[in-house]
Amino acid sequence: MILNPALGVFFHWLGGLASASFYVPYRGVKQWSWETYWLVGGFFSWIIAPWLLAIFLTRDLSAVLAETPLHTIFWVVFLGLLWGIGGLTFGLTMRYLGLSLGMAVVLGLCAAFGTLMPPIFSGIFVSQVLATVSGRVILVGVFVCLMGISAAGVAGIYKERTMSTAQKKTAIKEFDLKKGLAVATLSGVMSACFAYGLAAGGPIKFLTLRHGTPVLWQGLPVLVVVLVGGFTTNFVWCVALNIKNKTGLEYFTAKPGRSKNIANEPILETAIDAPSREVVTHIPSSAAAHSQPVPVLVNYLLCALAGTTWYFQFFFYTMGETQMGKYGFSSWTLHMASIIIFSTLWGLGFREWSGAGTTAMRFLGLALLLLVGSTLIVGYGNFLATAGAH
Repeated sequence: MILNPALGVFFHWLGGLASASFYVPYRGVKQWSWETYWLVGGFFSWIIAPWLLAIFLTRDLSAVLAETPLHTIFWVVFLGLLWGIGGLTFGLTMRYLGLSLGMAVVLGLCAAFGTLMPPIFSGIFVSQVLATVSGRVILVGVFVCLMGISAAGVAGIYKERTMSTAQKKTAIKEFDLKKGLAVATLSGVMSACFAYGLAAGGPIKFLTLRHGTPVLWQGLPVLVVVLVGGFTTNFVWCVALNIKNKTGLEYFTAKPGRSKNIANEPILETAIDAPSREVVTHIPSSAAAHSQPVPVLVNYLLCALAGTTWYFQFFFYTMGETQMGKYGFSSWTLHMASIIIFSTLWGLGFREWSGAGTTAMRFLGLALLLLVGSTLIVGYGNFLATAGAH
């Protein structure tokens, strides 16, 4: 297969767009609690879409998974579970550090650990990264991405300075720097476990290729397995909230009930798919709407659209990874940068940054410039590798 890093960057941009956009359909869900529509969408994100696309686009999926060593299945699922825990602790990070600082710390750690740890553990970091021109260029791209994430965090901090004291207390009721940094570290490392799970699924890729799956789709069977772990964590948490909040009947009845604003719920989006604040804010229904029948079918369709859109971030991720050759680990940086770029654009579109001030907007512009630049630098590093530069 002829590698095409430019096409790989494009695929990662599509994945970032999907990740940044998936929450938009949730805005139309009416009279369902957060845990209800998140779990319904999750069935499409973590179960239905991965299995359907893998069945149709790869060869002998069931045989491939049956032939995969049990220890490989275990580690891929286990790393998916850890990624889910990263999502839970991400919510705690927002509680203790606030949205802007918390996002900057977690996303920075997630980008760094998710990109650099796989080649370090596989033993190629020195020989194929530090010792080659192409590898060093990719490292520069990773550094520029981290600088872009930092700039976005600074922009957020300046934006929060424009908020009133009452607004700040509402946004960060339990600010605690030490506790927040500790939880943010845990969240960043755990959220990076998705990248580790994809790397651990190498034997699954080998088997599916041997069964005749096209190279472009080789990562899809791995997603089937790693997302089982992510689904498990999210399923347990959402069902626990259904029981705690007595919202379990929302899945089955059109009878109006108690519906809550997402702002009052624990944040469960992981650091690798966290959209902007305005996108995640679930628009509360009016008082009159609460007396109307719940649009159950429409809610299910919107959740299906949201969940499938979420899955497409990794659908395109695995496609992009196939174009990066021996530096496939750099895909994680491209993915992270693309998510933040498009999440920021959604935030601008929803006027999240309205009134943030000149300094905040300058740092935000710098962040976008650095993040776009990082994707181009990483893509160029992979091009050098395909061209035979050492």
